[in-house]
Amino acid sequence: MPLPEYERLSRKVQPSAPANLACVEEEDATSEVAALYDEFRLRFGREDVPGILKCFATHPPLLRHMMYLSESLIFADGHLVRRHKEMIATFVSSQNACSYCADSHGYFLRIHGGSAETLSALQNNDLEHASLTGAEQRLLAFARTVNHGSHEISREYIEQVRQAGWSELQIAEAVHIVALFAAFNRVANAFGLRSQGLLALYVQ
Repeated sequence: MPLPEYERLSRKVQPSAPANLACVEEEDATSEVAALYDEFRLRFGREDVPGILKCFATHPPLLRHMMYLSESLIFADGHLVRRHKEMIATFVSSQNACSYCADSHGYFLRIHGGSAETLSALQNNDLEHASLTGAEQRLLAFARTVNHGSHEISREYIEQVRQAGWSELQIAEAVHIVALFAAFNRVANAFGLRSQGLLALYVQ
């Protein structure tokens, strides 16, 4: 089923090659990778293939698994609703100085109900901003610790997050999302992916 964030795009995003490492462009794709690119278009409803997938395509089994993992863990409601997932993704990507992911998931956050004030707070590491509820502030602070100091997390810390209103399954899902974006951010930055400029399209 096409995703609402891709349906909203008013024009095809202009792709740009990574600055550091070569990825697999559509015209260079093997039959296996080309079939996965076609599957992406069908399942996600976006005409052009995002650069992060082209990076994963240097190892086709990784591309396949990342597509399925992203569809089930990120691009759907789960124990956390989609808006909270995109808050975590945007916040972690901003923390990791990944302009590609911060822009993309900032756009997704706006599509899924995040305000401009919330987006700005996440981009600027302002977890005390009034646009964030107390529960969201606690979850995002936890996400920051998972990203930068996961060895510091204790059962006592988990209990503090639970007392803010989050279930253990929601906390576990937050851990998975932070860890996944820690990987995405490093891939995007190391390959040299540039921002797609999706946030600019949102405000047009």
